Amino acid sequence: MDSIQTQDYNIHFNKQSYLELNSYLKQNNFSNIFILVDSNTSTHCLPQLLGKIETDLTIEIIEIEAGEKHKTIETCLQVWQTLSELRADRKTLMINLGGGVVTDLGGFIACTYQRGIQFINIPTTLLSMVDASIGGKNGVDLGAIKNQIGIIKTPNMVLIDTNYLSTLSSREMRSGLAEMLKHGLIRNLQYYNELSKLSNLTLEDLDRLIYDSVIIKKEIVEIDPTEQNLRKSLNFGHTLGHAIESYYLNHKTKALLHGEAIAIGMILEAYLSSQLLEFPMKEAEDIKKNTINVFGKIDIPENDIAPIIELMKFDKKNEKGTINFVLLKSIGEPKINCVASNELIINSFKFYNE
Repeated sequence: MDSIQTQDYNIHFNKQSYLELNSYLKQNNFSNIFILVDSNTSTHCLPQLLGKIETDLTIEIIEIEAGEKHKTIETCLQVWQTLSELRADRKTLMINLGGGVVTDLGGFIACTYQRGIQFINIPTTLLSMVDASIGGKNGVDLGAIKNQIGIIKTPNMVLIDTNYLSTLSSREMRSGLAEMLKHGLIRNLQYYNELSKLSNLTLEDLDRLIYDSVIIKKEIVEIDPTEQNLRKSLNFGHTLGHAIESYYLNHKTKALLHGEAIAIGMILEAYLSSQLLEFPMKEAEDIKKNTINVFGKIDIPENDIAPIIELMKFDKKNEKGTINFVLLKSIGEPKINCVASNELIINSFKFYNE
C-alpha cells in the first residue's frame, strides 16, 4: 500500500513503515527514544517493534495499565514523572505503541511534556488504525466523561502495520469495524455496503478497506482540522455512543469497548435521523440489523436511559447548553448540529431494544 501524505505528516503501511522509521531516526538528532506501551502491547507487540528499529540511541520503555479506565490525568502524571526521572528532554522522541488509549494519552503527554516533544503513533488495534491515531486528537478522560481534556496536534508520523491485528481478540477486531462502518455511513454508500458483507471479506480486502477508511478520515480532517464544521460528521453515533460507553465504563457485566458503544449509538442516531431528517426508516432498520449482526445486542433497561441522557450534557459538540447530534439525511450525507427532544431519544432506545 502506498504511503498517504497529509498536510502535516505521512502515514506509512506495513514493511514501508519500518524503512521510514529508521530513515527518520537517522535524519534527526534525537537524544533518546521512549516507547509507551500498555500491559497488552508490551507482551504482544513490543518485541516485534524492537526487532525492526535500527538505532544506537537509548530506548526506554514506559508501560501503563491497559484499558479506558486508565486514560486519566493520574496516568499522565506517572508518565510525565518517569520521563523527567529518566532525563527525557526536548530532543526526545516518543513512540506510542498501542490502541486508542495509548495513542490518545501518549500524544497528549508528548504535546505537553516540556511544552512539546516529537511523537510517532504506531496503532496496534483496528480501531486505532482507522480512527484514534489519525487526525491529531490527543487527550484523556475526566472521570467518566470521555476525552474532556486534550489538544489537537498531529503526530510526526503514523505507522500502520496490519500484522499487529493478529494479536487481537475477535471482540477487539469488531470494535474497530464500528468506526469503519461509520466512515461509510457519513461518506460513501459503496464502502458501507462492502463492509456490511463481512462474511465475504478476505485479509487482503481488510487491508484495502483499512486504507480506504484512513483516506476518508484524512480527507475530512484536512478540510476542517479543528472541528468547526465538517469534522463534526466523524462523530456520527458518538453523542449517544460516548454517553453509553461512559455510563457502563465501570459496570462489571456491561463494560463496553469503544466500538461496541458507538455501534449502539449509530443505531440510535439512525432512528433519530428517520424522525428528524426523513432518513428512510427501512435504511435505519437495515443499519440496526447489519450492526447487531456484527456486534450482538445488550439490554439497556429503561432505568439506565435517564442517566445516559444526562451524560450527553458533557459532549464536546454541545453549544450554549444544547445537545448537538450528527444525523444522516442519506447514507453518505450527514448533517451536523441537529437537536432531538428527550422523548425522541427515549424512543430511539425503544427502537434499539425492540
